[in-house]
Amino acid sequence: MTTRPLIAIPADDPAQLQGSPRLDQLREYGEVVVYDDTPENDEEKVRRAEDAVALINSRSHVTWRGDVLRRLPKLKMFTVCGIGTDAVDLDVARELGIVVSNIPGKTAPVVAEHAYALMFAVSRRVAYQTVEMKAGRWGILLGTSLAGKTLGVVGTGDIGCEMIRLSRSFGMNVVAWSYHPSAEKAEKLDFRYVEFDDLLAQSDVVSVHVKLTDDSHHLIGEREISRMKPGGLLVNTARGPIVDTKALVAALTSGHLAGAALDVFETEPLSPDDPLLACEQVVLTPHSADQTPEGMDLLNEGCVDNVIAFLEGRPQNVVT
Repeated sequence: MTTRPLIAIPADDPAQLQGSPRLDQLREYGEVVVYDDTPENDEEKVRRAEDAVALINSRSHVTWRGDVLRRLPKLKMFTVCGIGTDAVDLDVARELGIVVSNIPGKTAPVVAEHAYALMFAVSRRVAYQTVEMKAGRWGILLGTSLAGKTLGVVGTGDIGCEMIRLSRSFGMNVVAWSYHPSAEKAEKLDFRYVEFDDLLAQSDVVSVHVKLTDDSHHLIGEREISRMKPGGLLVNTARGPIVDTKALVAALTSGHLAGAALDVFETEPLSPDDPLLACEQVVLTPHSADQTPEGMDLLNEGCVDNVIAFLEGRPQNVVT
């Protein structure tokens, strides 16, 4: 009798795939094991994944370094439950012949909608004024009107382009910078590509939409933040380490920036003593930009389809 392949979901915490009807499709192809908590250490990661042929990493805060991957000799396929693949050592995966897939584009409208909402929330000081009112204080603090203002979009992939579309429809001017500029996108969505420093200097709001790589780590640091407009706003729904938290906190504390809206952080989950929590003019969400019922189902469908495609001998959405 042929042994059915093991498909492991080693850290579904908070819940993403557990209980999803999409898993019923996957069970037709192999044994599916879902762990509903986060492994405490690398030993536990290995124990959960050591017999797996395919692994679904449903939470990006669970990382898979090269030394851990080397201890998984049966692993042939790894899929993230989203776009970013920074949770896995791609170089070692390539060396070991492990196919790594992601889910490009599916949830771009959902994530861009969240970035758009964060932009409005921080511009109108929604979180700050809510805290003030709950404390019994009725004070008026001026917000920022966005119509007619300039949005600088860093990265023009699917999410960045959807953010541009939403913001242009509201009447914002848009400039953008990208590692891979596209004249076709600029013409279609009516925006201009500019040099990175020009974007920082021109923009009333800077919204980050690049993937995390060695090149983009701390892409926005002390130098870049100092070049932003006084009173500017920063939105980040990409990856936390793209922005230097220490530099951001300093700019918020000094008043150089009027606010920041963040869905991602350099360390996740955010620790209770993180200096960002002491900043008044921040809007924070827990890496939840794609976490709507619609978004979760799109992600679940995407990673399940990736595993099935691999098991059928036709890998898709292959990163390496």
